Amino acid sequence: MAVTRARTRRALTLMAVGAAGVVGLAGCTAGGTTANADSSVLRVAASAAVTTWDPVRSFSTEALYLANVYEPLLWKNAEGSAEEFAPGIAESWDVSDDGLTWTFDIREGATFHDGEPVDADAVKASIDAAKDHAGASFIWAPLESIEASDDSTVVMHLSYSAPMDLVAASTYGAWIVSPKALAASTDDEQYFEAGIDAGTGPYTVKSYTPGEKVVLEAYDDHWNDDAAPHYDIVDIAITPDAVTAQQMLTSGEVDLATSLPLENIDTVASDLGSEVRTANSPFNFVAFFNTTRPPLDDPKVRQALSYAVPYEDIIEVGGAGYGTQAHGPVPKGIFPYSEDVPQYSQDLEKAKALLAEAGQADGFTLNLTYASENSAEARFVPLIKDAFAKVGVTVEVRAELFNQQWENAKADPATAQDIFVVYYWPTYSDAGSDNLYSLFHSSETPFFNLSYWNNAEYDALIDEAGTLTGSDRAAAQAKYEEAMNMLVDQAPGVFLYDAQAVSVVPQGLEVADFNENYPFTTFFAPVRPAN
Repeated sequence: MAVTRARTRRALTLMAVGAAGVVGLAGCTAGGTTANADSSVLRVAASAAVTTWDPVRSFSTEALYLANVYEPLLWKNAEGSAEEFAPGIAESWDVSDDGLTWTFDIREGATFHDGEPVDADAVKASIDAAKDHAGASFIWAPLESIEASDDSTVVMHLSYSAPMDLVAASTYGAWIVSPKALAASTDDEQYFEAGIDAGTGPYTVKSYTPGEKVVLEAYDDHWNDDAAPHYDIVDIAITPDAVTAQQMLTSGEVDLATSLPLENIDTVASDLGSEVRTANSPFNFVAFFNTTRPPLDDPKVRQALSYAVPYEDIIEVGGAGYGTQAHGPVPKGIFPYSEDVPQYSQDLEKAKALLAEAGQADGFTLNLTYASENSAEARFVPLIKDAFAKVGVTVEVRAELFNQQWENAKADPATAQDIFVVYYWPTYSDAGSDNLYSLFHSSETPFFNLSYWNNAEYDALIDEAGTLTGSDRAAAQAKYEEAMNMLVDQAPGVFLYDAQAVSVVPQGLEVADFNENYPFTTFFAPVRPAN
């Protein structure tokens, strides 16, 4: 059975974000000129804008704040954790053998910030709202019906087997919200926008100044005593510019910064006596080939160009060294990533030989587009141009605002770019149902398959894997790996690198490790003074 997936996604301008990679928490409590005298307040410079405070419609960087205010049924743990998931509003859960029925046991004692208890009816109302009008409503496409079988049990019935544990742990479209607030927002879509919150999380929204400041306050009645906030107040200055955030950090104006220029990470860490950590992130760079016209309609030409790419140099220049060469379009740490998927390495002689076999020894010209907002792409694209020139291929480069780049690519493949560089990530922790499907599955109106590649065998593998993920994840993994091997062999795109998350861990603070499943989220509750 083919899997039907809605093709909506977060605001497209987000596709172009990122400087040289992903920067996680950074900060210091020593070395600044204005040390924080109030130990109950954590001062933060955060790059995340707030596009909406509505936890249902949210599909952007406000997740940094919302994930501290709201909770899902489950939390997806980072790669390498002892357990794949941690309980959230659900204490336990199970799935039928056929993957069509999922049962979640709702924890007792959790309350919404308005004082109302969390029960199965509240969970059902939240998921019904998400399926109806969430920014990421498409993640609930498998859900046929949901019932509150008693006060503490929610049962989901699916139209096809799907990984509802991963869906229920999504950053978007899966928060559990007070029924009173859901009702109020039905009558008034602007209900949440002043900073009203209706979650169950460890923090509440104390105040919000649009474009300037978010202040969070600890919620004393939070159910999880083991992860209670240390700080009474988290005072967050919205600081889009990473250089400004660096200045605020090094001057001691803030204790933490969520974004720093990657090229300055080592210097900042050294100056402040801090540790640099790296971790997986879900962000992945791909360069699509336009497979609809010569010479890129020939797999041998695409393979040749894949051998011409200087992968290590691209990571060093584009990501300041903070990245790993990709194994296909699935980022490291996200299902169904596999290091068994082969990689190309730069081999200019092999590239020339393949071009000669394809009858292209005399060379040709290609045009390449990239998002002008993405500074990493601006740095590494010239390396692709220079490398291709060494095998006789001329590349004409055009920087465009991402929205324009995307619109041009969607208009007509016959007149579109030859190479489209993109920065991509999955909506939730299933890059099979997203990256492998969205980027390369064929359809009459492809949403993001900007290679315009059409391969029925690949489509069948992806469709079958999608129906197995909820009931037999190992079988789904095998099908997805077969599909990824086909991508490498047929080379409809060049799989460049997975960007790493980089954290400058401050002296005097304990900061939880970065979780690649929540890339736009900073969990403030685990941040506390070091012993």
